[in-house]
Formats: sequence, C-alpha cells, structure tokens
Amino acid sequence: MALLFLAGGLLLLIFAGDLLVKGAVALSLRLGVPALIVSATIVGFGTSAPEMLIAVQSALGGAPGIALGNVVGSNIANVLLVLGVPALIYPMDTNQCDTRRIFLMMFAVSVIFVALAYMGPLRVWHGLVLLGLLALMLWDNIRAAMRGARTPPIIASAELEAIEGLRPDIPGWRMAAYIIAGIIGLPIGAQLMIKGAVIVAQRFGLSDEIIGLTLVAVGTSLPELATTVMAAIRRQADVALGNVIGSNMFNILAIMGVTSLFGPLPIEPAFLHIDVWIMLGASALLALFIFTKLSITRLWGVAFLGLYVVYTLYLLQR
Repeated sequence: MALLFLAGGLLLLIFAGDLLVKGAVALSLRLGVPALIVSATIVGFGTSAPEMLIAVQSALGGAPGIALGNVVGSNIANVLLVLGVPALIYPMDTNQCDTRRIFLMMFAVSVIFVALAYMGPLRVWHGLVLLGLLALMLWDNIRAAMRGARTPPIIASAELEAIEGLRPDIPGWRMAAYIIAGIIGLPIGAQLMIKGAVIVAQRFGLSDEIIGLTLVAVGTSLPELATTVMAAIRRQADVALGNVIGSNMFNILAIMGVTSLFGPLPIEPAFLHIDVWIMLGASALLALFIFTKLSITRLWGVAFLGLYVVYTLYLLQR
C-alpha cells in the first residue's frame, strides 16, 4: 500500500505539474507576456510545484524532516544523479556553455541557505530572507531580458521546448482545464506521496530526514532527469546545466522560502553538520566544468553516480 501511495502520488505530481505549466504559459502568451519572461518565472515556479506542495504539506503535517530532506536531497541528486546518468548515455561538451553568471548566483544562494540553517530552526524571518532573494533574482533576470541581454535561462528544459510550441490562440476551455487539473492534482499527489513516505519511514524505522533525502528527493528529481537525458542526446550541454542550476536555485529560494513561513522547522544535527555540506560540495563540483570548460564524459558520469550511491548507502546506514 505504501508503494502504491508513493508511485501514484509521484505520477500525479508529474502529470499535474506539467498541465499547470502548460496552462499558465498558454494564458501568459494569450496576454502577450514575452516568452523569455514566461520561462524565467511561470515555468520555474511550475516545475517546482511538486516539491513545493510536498514541502508545505510535510511541514503542516508534522514531518518537517521530509520538507528539508526533499530540498537538500533534490539538490544533491540534481548534480550527481541528474548529470551522471545522461553523461553515461552521451558525453556533454561544455565549451559553448555560458552559465557562469547563473552558477555564481546558485552557489551564493546555497551558501546563504547553509548559513540560515545554522541559525535555525527555520522560521518566518528565514523564509522572508529567501523569498526576498528570489524576488531580487527574478527582477534581475527579467530586467536583463527586457534590455535584450543574453542572460542564461533560469529554467532551460525539454518541457520548455514543448511550451514554446503552444499557440497563444488555443481554446480558452483547454487552458482552463490544464490549470484546474494542475491545481487539483498537485495537492492530491503531494498528499499521497507524503502518506506513502511516512508509512515507509515507520515500517523500516527510518527518520523523516532520511526518507526526504532519498526516496522523496529522487522521486521529485525525475522530471529534471528526463529533461537532462534529452538534452544530452541533443548535445545541448547548456540546457542540461541550466536545468540543474535553475532547479537548485528555485528549490532553495522558492520552496524553502515558502515552507519556512509555516515553521518553525527544526533541523537535526546530522542534517546540519553533514547533508547541507554535501549539497554545497556537489554544487561547487559544477564549477570544474563551468569555468574550465571540461567536458562531462562517461568517466565523470560513473564518478558522479558512484558518489551518489556511496552517499545513499551512508544515509541508509545512519
């Protein structure tokens, strides 16, 4: 039953999130909002919606460890798993990538989050700081887009390619159906997945933090994994890196920012002294490829996956 809850909730989250993004972008195109601004705001929030719902409902349901573990675990999985698997399929040449600016923003955000975690438990003021940084980051990217500057996209994904193909004159009933289905499906999927995760945690004696860092984190990273695999096949390393970097930023600023408003969220010592630093280390690892233009070869893919397997085994034995 727990596995059914988990699988059903995950599928519903992915499906409902996709519908919500498509409906919201179609509506924006109908209103004449520039596509680049749509990609920097609506798509970013829409693709973070599953994680957002899981984090908020976990906090409200008395399982804050799942909320924290989901964000930190997703950011670790986004680097080691989401980049590791595609590299095994097709090496990614980063010579033409220009993601330095957005990487530095993401790394700065990660450092700030670690600092705030040490000032925990996370409360309303932590959330306001993160949401303020989110607003500043969005404003900076939108201003650059309006100036016509060549700004790396916050979210560059295979889903965006499908969204760009949407016509602004699609029937209004279809837009409404997409949005309504997404709004209804997301909270139901989040509730199912949280229920399944809590059952698994209780049955196997695992903490909420471990479940969030492993099962829930990997589940909510599957859309990013599918996106990055397609980017690798199409030889679009900039899309793959942009997807990972953008997702990590939104996970911290949007998801933890909103979830902290429902605090206080206590932080376990092991989580604070180990997991957030592993997240920071995984983020820093990207600098090797972004600043030196080193290709992400199959050997690096094996190394990334090996590190993730070691980390997962460590968590399960903790």
